[in-house]
Amino acid sequence: MNLSSLRKFLPLLAALLALAIAVLVWTQWRANGDEAGFISGNGRIEAVEIDVAAKLPGRIQEILVSDGDFVEAGQVLARMQIDTLNAQLAEARANLQQAQNGIVIAQSQAGARDSDVQAAQAVVAQRESELDAARRRLARSETLAGEGAASAQELDDDRARVRNVQAALSAAKAQMAAARAAAEAARAQISGARSSVAAVEASIARIEADLKDSELKAPRAGRVQYRIAQVGEVLGAGGKVLNLVDLSDVYMTFFVPETAAGKLAIGGEVHLILDAAPQYVIPAKISFVASTAQFTPKTVETASERQKLMFRVKAQIDRALLEKHITQVKTGLPGVAWVKLSPAAEWPARLQVKLPSQ
Repeated sequence: MNLSSLRKFLPLLAALLALAIAVLVWTQWRANGDEAGFISGNGRIEAVEIDVAAKLPGRIQEILVSDGDFVEAGQVLARMQIDTLNAQLAEARANLQQAQNGIVIAQSQAGARDSDVQAAQAVVAQRESELDAARRRLARSETLAGEGAASAQELDDDRARVRNVQAALSAAKAQMAAARAAAEAARAQISGARSSVAAVEASIARIEADLKDSELKAPRAGRVQYRIAQVGEVLGAGGKVLNLVDLSDVYMTFFVPETAAGKLAIGGEVHLILDAAPQYVIPAKISFVASTAQFTPKTVETASERQKLMFRVKAQIDRALLEKHITQVKTGLPGVAWVKLSPAAEWPARLQVKLPSQ
């Protein structure tokens, strides 16, 4: 081939080379970059963790589960020693019996005081009757003395009798008032005794609640990650015993640039691909989009990406799906979250949902 012929083929060779380079770049972009209408972000599978802790200070008596055990909500996981609480409960019950006896005594005293009031009322009625009789007799004596039919001595005696009966009546009324005051005091003692019973019953209820709390139960279904304390250790109030992870409440947190954050909505579709199982594509939904931007954590993006302000996004995996594959759920696994930005976009074949068989 001569030089002139070679020159004729040079433009064609250059075009073919440019096309090959473009195809290679496009292929790499399709493999590693975002699909049209989609955006991706690196993240790590996380789950809700719960610390099972002692409400009151005390010694761990027994731990009933081991690392990795699945537990149900309400299941007893550990027990604290309750000797002190049992002694407090026995003391409180004895105090309750004493307080209840106090009510009986106060009621009997109130009955006696009521009887005293009735007796005082009878004495007052008797003195009032005697005073009426003495006044009638004095009136007759005054009439007879005016007619000269009664002596002055008799008149003075009748007047003295009226004064004596009046004094006796005043004394009887004072006794009746004292008896009524004593009766009121006795009734107040009954109220005080009943209040004491209520206070002791409240103490018993509190101790019984503390006894129930000495059994450390799982607040929700999950899996034991690890023991934090061991049998025989003495813990303070709030001391942690176990750590649980709820494998039915699993999500991935990732970051998207500010240009894409405004297109995301709660409930939007997300597909997750984990590094440990790239053959599967797990469906999820957006449950949280940060309202303020932040610098992306170093562990998530490259150094150049960290210079950009990003928005944190949380993708929640469906609880029913997690429960169906509960034994296969693992946390801490890194992966990629793909988010659909356009509702009209169709998931490409490599991003369509693919789940492991049960």
